[in-house]
Amino acid sequence: MRILIIGPSWVGDSVMAQTLYKCLKKEDPSCQLDVFSPSWSMSLLSRMPEVSVSIESNFAHGDFKAVLRYRLAKEIKKNKYDRAILLTNSMKSSLIPFFADIPIRTGWLGEMRYGLVNDIRKLDKSYQYLMIEKFAALSMQPSKHNMKDLPLPKLSVDSINQKLQLDKFNINFDKPCLAICPGAEFGPSKKWPAEYYAEIALNYIDKGWNVISFGSPNDQKTAEEIIRHKDLLKSPNFHNLIGKTSLLDAIDLLSLCKIAVTNDSGLMHVAAAVETPLVALYGPSSPEYTPPLINRKVILRNVHGYDKTRTGDLKGGYHSSLLSIKPNEVMDALKKFNS
Repeated sequence: MRILIIGPSWVGDSVMAQTLYKCLKKEDPSCQLDVFSPSWSMSLLSRMPEVSVSIESNFAHGDFKAVLRYRLAKEIKKNKYDRAILLTNSMKSSLIPFFADIPIRTGWLGEMRYGLVNDIRKLDKSYQYLMIEKFAALSMQPSKHNMKDLPLPKLSVDSINQKLQLDKFNINFDKPCLAICPGAEFGPSKKWPAEYYAEIALNYIDKGWNVISFGSPNDQKTAEEIIRHKDLLKSPNFHNLIGKTSLLDAIDLLSLCKIAVTNDSGLMHVAAAVETPLVALYGPSSPEYTPPLINRKVILRNVHGYDKTRTGDLKGGYHSSLLSIKPNEVMDALKKFNS
């Protein structure tokens, strides 16, 4: 069986989608899984052995472009897929499987997708599902999966690239390494303050650790703020890699770190998927829905429920609940992993 999966847009969701891929392979080890994914998530798929082919989506967030979707669908039709599984809820995301005449199109009803999706799945609205549980419920035989014992994401690591990156950035891994991931593509409402990250970094540098900051080019401003607060560039043990690595490079280096401190972000899920113990800092988003999928974790959060706001309630778009988590609380949490 050949299956086309319409993958999520966000990096974190793309990591968590691996649970579905593992479920599908367990149901039918011979099935071929091809994933239609945005360019920024495609590299992740190369680290998931369950995925056979990744197909790049050139559509930006919100792009409809029905004619282009139709043309692409006619190319995809040549692959003769038996089933499509849609991990997104938008109507436009269901057009390609429909135009490609894929006979079974599985997904949630979403934005009134009657006919476009012909295998509509429903959830018990009285139950709070984890994201990976929602993904697993789209498998071919969801009743066969114990939702309390789902396979967790696990990204493969390239040891050759690890060494190349260590040499490139002159990182001495004879010392233990702390990773900090201060960015969040979602926006500032999910970011812990840069000055707090700087305080944690300096504390661990004084203990003789390496500290590596990870993030995308969009996090450059945050990187500058962290460095400025404690003048960290003077330390040879601080390595600012924000905007300097690919996602694959970050995967390989994060796997070498002893601990990570991270916002609720795509890199948090990446760190969990390479089994790096972590302290996760949550504000308006909820760990009851998208927690880091690793046993060795500490989650710090000073608010209840889920807030969809992207702007936060303070100047600059920050969220007061995140600012209320102080560096000493994070330091105490990190002690659990120092032994």
